Amino acid sequence: VPVPVPVPGTALHLRPIREADTALDYPAVMGSRRRLWEIFGPVWAWPSETMSFEEDRVDLLRHEKEIAAHQSFNYALLDERETAILGCVYIDPPERTGSDGEVSWWVVDDLAGGEVERALDLLVPQWVAADWPIRQPRYLGHDISWQDWLALPPTS
Repeated sequence: VPVPVPVPGTALHLRPIREADTALDYPAVMGSRRRLWEIFGPVWAWPSETMSFEEDRVDLLRHEKEIAAHQSFNYALLDERETAILGCVYIDPPERTGSDGEVSWWVVDDLAGGEVERALDLLVPQWVAADWPIRQPRYLGHDISWQDWLALPPTS
């Protein structure tokens, strides 16, 4: 599992998320909840309008366990001192046919459409190609729309 991963042109980095990050993750997610729901809600039903701090903690614990088991990977986008989560990158096994890994990411509302998001948009495909054993990645919401992805046959 590659760690940490600097985001070029920024003072930010990626590292695997942990349950201990809940106090940073919860305000990031809930502060951008409406936009995140537009992206992930139809697929993952996340983040719900009523998601509690405890529900987020349980979710991060699940992610931490999946990372440890090398089943799925969730990276937090953090500032240098790790005082704020500013987004996340998900690297998952495929749920739909036609790829061997599905990758998605988001940034908080304040960074959406800006330099940090553009840096992440450039970094993630390069990072996956260089450091991950994924030969046919699918970049959800980038090289395929979520709607088109949902229309693909599920993996068996």
